[in-house]
This record gives sequence, C-alpha cells and structure tokens, in this order.
Amino acid sequence: MKIKAALWILAVLSGYGSALAGERVALAQVSHIHGIAVDPMDSERLFLATHYGLFRASQDGTAERISETGHDLMGFVADPKNPKVFYASGHPQGGGNLGVLRSADGGVTWKQLARGVKGPVDFHAMAISKGNPSVIYGVHGGLQVSRDGGNNWEIAGPAPEGVIGLAAGAKNSNLLYAATRSGLLISRDGGQTWKSAYASKAPATMVSTGADGTVYAYLFPHGLMRSEEGSANWSKLAALPGISVMLHFAAAKDAFFAVSQDGSILKSPDGGRTWQPMAVK
Repeated sequence: MKIKAALWILAVLSGYGSALAGERVALAQVSHIHGIAVDPMDSERLFLATHYGLFRASQDGTAERISETGHDLMGFVADPKNPKVFYASGHPQGGGNLGVLRSADGGVTWKQLARGVKGPVDFHAMAISKGNPSVIYGVHGGLQVSRDGGNNWEIAGPAPEGVIGLAAGAKNSNLLYAATRSGLLISRDGGQTWKSAYASKAPATMVSTGADGTVYAYLFPHGLMRSEEGSANWSKLAALPGISVMLHFAAAKDAFFAVSQDGSILKSPDGGRTWQPMAVK
C-alpha cells in the first residue's frame, strides 16, 4: 500500500505554477512538472514542461515562463539534433486535448503538428530516439509511433498497463523501455511485445536513455539504476535517501538533473552518485 501511495503522488505535485510569458518567478513556485530537458546551448539551464506552460529554470533559483500560452504540457520531449525543436502533448487552457504539438523556436510558440490516431491525442508519456529523432512514441489508446518527425502516426502495439514513462533507444529506435507501476519493461520490436527489463518487479517511476546508449531508471525502493542499451545488467548509482520517487531525469555532459515526487529539482555533479537541490529563492 505504501508503494502504491507513493506512486499515485505522481499527479499531486503541489504549489503555485502560473506565470505570464516572460515573467520570472522563484523556482520553488513552479509546480506540476511533467517533463524536463537540459538546454543544449547552456547546461546550467533547464526546460520545465508544466501544467502552466514551458518554463526555463536557471541556477540562480529562478524560472521564466517562455511559452506564449499556458497549455498543460503533459507529454514533452526535446529534439536531440535541433536545440530549437520540442514536441509536446496535453491539454489547452480551455479544456480538451492538444494532439501533437511542435515548437521550432525554443518553446516560445507551438503549433499542432498532428492529431494522432483517433485524436486529438493526449500523450502523458512520450519518447524520442536520440539517435533517430524522426522516431517518436506516445501513449494514447495504445502505444503510438511516428517515424517521420511527428507528422503521421500509427498504432505500434499495446501500451503496457500503468505506464508512467517511456524511453527510446539511441542506437536502436525500435528498442523501447517503459517505466510502469508493476516494473520496468523492455520492447525490442518497437512496442509490439514487452517483457521485464529488470530481475525484480520493483515499480519503475522513471526511465531515460542517453545519446551514448546509457539507460537510467528509478526503481522503487532500490534507487537510481544504470545499464547499457539492451543489456540485462544493472548497477546502482544512488539510493537517494529521503527521495522515495524520482519522476523525471535529464543528463548533460557535466551534470544530471531530476525532479522528485514533491516537485523538488535536484542536481548531481558526479554522474548521479550524489544529489542536492538546485538553488531556490
């Protein structure tokens, strides 16, 4: 019961998050974070996809809403080849579903790129291949996939029950991981079939893949784990005492970043072994 309670906190990140475009607020006030990405032009800055639009957080403990609209960006991925391009999905401020959105100006303006299968879709989990960013996955009425940069979508296969997060392989875009409430899963055929990716059935609350083929996953209560793309061998990076669930993760060359279940933004300067909160005001 405790594990289930911790996992259901995924949607209960409390706090104030609304801000006007261009307005700078204290980082601690940004809440309901659904996804993060490191600014490829400046690894000291983070993009935060939230219930209130896209924010850019700085190391000085502040954040600025950069999106012109305050759409609820439930799904969010950054194009690994183009620092100005992002993809998202979720809900407009007036209600309904957004379909698949694309921004080509660093998250300032967004346009609907596609409705998705039986859309407009509302992807709460998305993944993009860092090796082939034309391949994007999303979960809505099953597992959907686009192989042309989000323009056209098809059903790839069944979505695992209780999906929390997705991650696509960098070396093999048909390799897909799913963090679920019943464990970490892997698909080697683009989501058509799934099997366990970890020996135990520990709930997985986050999975992320790096451009070099490294895979990171947070398994409750084991902690932050690391593997190589497609490998069955995992090693523990950190137990993260006091942090029962890590929800989102992003890696830069000189630092790792994560969002914990209480909405705290954490930074690791040593490859995920030790963590501390980013500066807050």
